[in-house]
Amino acid sequence: MLALERSLLRGFLSAAESLEWKQGEVAAAESGSLLQLIFDGKYEAIFSNSAIQNVFSASSVTEENIDCYLEKQILAYLDCAAEVDNVERQRLMFLLGVGSLQLFVQSNWTGPPVHLKIQDFLPSALLQKFCEPKMLHAAILKMLVLDGESVYSLTSHPILLLIARIILVNSRHKLASLQMLSWWTLRCVNIHQQLLEERSPELFTLAQTCIKQVTEAETLFTDGESWHLAVQFHLECAYTFLYYYEYKKAKQCFNMAKDITKLQINLTGALGKRTRFQEKYVAQLILDVQRTDEFLLPHSELSPAPTPLENLTMNYDLNDDTVLNEIKLADADQYQVPDLCAEELAVILGICIDFQKNNPIHKLTEEELLAFTSCLLSQPKFWAIQTSALLLRTKLEKGSTRRMERAMKQTQALADQFEDANTSVSERMKIFYCCQVPPHWAIQRQLASLLFELGCTSSALQIFEELEMWEDAVICYERAGQHGKAEEILRRELEKKETPGLYCLLGDVLKDHQYYDKAWELSRHRSARAQRSKGLLHLRNREFRECVECFERSVQINPMQLGVWFSLGCAYIALEGYEGAAKAFQRCVTLEPDNAEAWNNLSTAYIRLKQKIKAFRTLQEALKCNYEHWQIWENYLLTSTDVGEFSEAIKAYHRLMDLREKYKDTQVLAILVRAVVDGMADRTGEVSSGLKGKLQELLGRVTSRVTNDGEIWRLYARLYGNGQNDSGEDIEKLLQCLTKAHKCEMQSSDWEKDVSSFKDVVKGAIEIAHVAIKCSKNKSNHQEALQILSSARLNLRGLSSKAKQLFVDVTSNEVHSEIADEVTTMDNMIAKLQELSNQLRDQC
Repeated sequence: MLALERSLLRGFLSAAESLEWKQGEVAAAESGSLLQLIFDGKYEAIFSNSAIQNVFSASSVTEENIDCYLEKQILAYLDCAAEVDNVERQRLMFLLGVGSLQLFVQSNWTGPPVHLKIQDFLPSALLQKFCEPKMLHAAILKMLVLDGESVYSLTSHPILLLIARIILVNSRHKLASLQMLSWWTLRCVNIHQQLLEERSPELFTLAQTCIKQVTEAETLFTDGESWHLAVQFHLECAYTFLYYYEYKKAKQCFNMAKDITKLQINLTGALGKRTRFQEKYVAQLILDVQRTDEFLLPHSELSPAPTPLENLTMNYDLNDDTVLNEIKLADADQYQVPDLCAEELAVILGICIDFQKNNPIHKLTEEELLAFTSCLLSQPKFWAIQTSALLLRTKLEKGSTRRMERAMKQTQALADQFEDANTSVSERMKIFYCCQVPPHWAIQRQLASLLFELGCTSSALQIFEELEMWEDAVICYERAGQHGKAEEILRRELEKKETPGLYCLLGDVLKDHQYYDKAWELSRHRSARAQRSKGLLHLRNREFRECVECFERSVQINPMQLGVWFSLGCAYIALEGYEGAAKAFQRCVTLEPDNAEAWNNLSTAYIRLKQKIKAFRTLQEALKCNYEHWQIWENYLLTSTDVGEFSEAIKAYHRLMDLREKYKDTQVLAILVRAVVDGMADRTGEVSSGLKGKLQELLGRVTSRVTNDGEIWRLYARLYGNGQNDSGEDIEKLLQCLTKAHKCEMQSSDWEKDVSSFKDVVKGAIEIAHVAIKCSKNKSNHQEALQILSSARLNLRGLSSKAKQLFVDVTSNEVHSEIADEVTTMDNMIAKLQELSNQLRDQC
């Protein structure tokens, strides 16, 4: 049975497996006919099978809820089996679960539309309380709500997912004979999650359990024949982790899949032409894909056969009068992509999606992603890969005037393909689960968004209203300035049926709390969205205490709301509730480890909680996520200085000057200079004197940009000592710095009128004179020494004269007593300098 389970996961039987299966016991059993229907893609026919009809029928229906009734019938069927019959019954229920899931995927993802009616297989007594189909549909959707997150209202045939969930999730403990059950449970979880408004913690926990169970099942990965499945499994795990913000784990899974295929995938440059009139070949960005040592993968018959080209979505040409449809390479043979199988193409697509998630939205990123899509579309073989690559390309091309028309036509073709009945569903299901194809309504939504961006507002609104995507319709009306129309359509829909989601949207439009309260009551206090929206309105109105209460209720229902945790943290900071803020931002970075803003805000909370070491480490994480954010670097500079990480503070200051040319923080520079000059110990206990060279380099850079700050020049001077025991070079540098500091102080206004400021300037001039004397003694050239002494003397003489003019008692004609000592010191120093100058002149 394990071999058949593997074939079921792949979606087809190889010729050898088909022959072996027909001779086996399963083929003759009831489960054999179901298995054949699944391989043939005839999923609807499963529900016409007599054994399946018997499971769903009951002599008397006592259960009120459909889900309870279905679970009771399925468990009763599994429990009443004799020992011999038990495995066969497990197989039948397992295949019903798989078939239901596949039919649900056909109904909402791949097409063509499914015509199955619920009345064909469920007893009428169970359905009679539902007066009309819409009521029944809404009741089933409500059974699929998890963690307070609603399911998309136009989900087609939700009963199929409900059956799949009851068998593959709720009853999996009863299906012990199936070794690959956990993998199908994982697939069911991933499909269910795509219907929900937000990420579900319950589903993520279940997905992690399934991944662990499949990984531990050694039978899957032991032999060489299983490499196809191993690649598919790692890709499915990667997409799961990617969706739930586990980026590191996702990257590991993508790389494991790539390593199995032995592919080398690199973005590189090659000479080529991009336009029709280009004469010379210039460097173009392309994706170079090579197999390691021409490695050929074994058991190629176990990889899906390519779908005929006419059954794939048409890849529209660009048809531009200037830009070529694809890059024309000078040496096309050198970069020829080998003939790739399904799993290899899926790996390239996975690496592409991972690249997109881990890089910023930027023109360069778009060019790199287009290189991936060009490579994938050069080998059109599988519906799922073709659809995913074309969708990504249209998203990238919609901003280009020359490519906009193709993006529009291509999105329309992708939306229309769902109705096309020419391609068999089994062809479209090939490699489906490891490509993350969006549901058909998401493609139609992308089409409507594109129409809206092109200015076709009425066409976009028509699609949004047909899809019952009221939030998008409201945004359309709001952007078009038709606020009254947005309210009108919401009230119209509420008259038909009151739902928490519609009341939340009405609250968004009218900015009125009463509608959120109504949604909260209507959901029986289970709508995370209602509290989320109410909290955001409080936040907008700066009502932080009420806002915190709403957000706390929302995350209690669904803890995987990244945006809510972030807003909650911001509200706590506004209330100075730093412990709550730290907890909220900690959850943010746990959900999304590369959220630089959250790391930065978490460090702020730690600083306020006096946990400075934690703040320092947190900011290091923030900088890994965003190296260009100057405010994060500034926080890092201040925190590094505060905790004694002086080397990191110098590095941070340099980076801030890269980002902001004339950045200065005199306070931080003063602390760094004091630490180096006084030999203070840093956080690790090392003496900071060793950083003198690095700090001199930093201050040299600072003073080259900020030339008019006397305090910074004095700090720079301090690094070169006091002029007593230093080298001649250091004394000369010290004199330069002090002189520039003095000039800056002299240029500031009003220093002459205030005695205290005047005394400070005099003090600086006397210090310059002392250093000038020391410097002149180190000069071998007497002329240079004389010039240094003369400059210092003239400076002092000017200050002395100014003091005698400004601070003289009119009656006694004497200098004020408060500055008399300074004037005397200056006069004595002038005399000393004159004497030294005379001695030097005599020696000349």
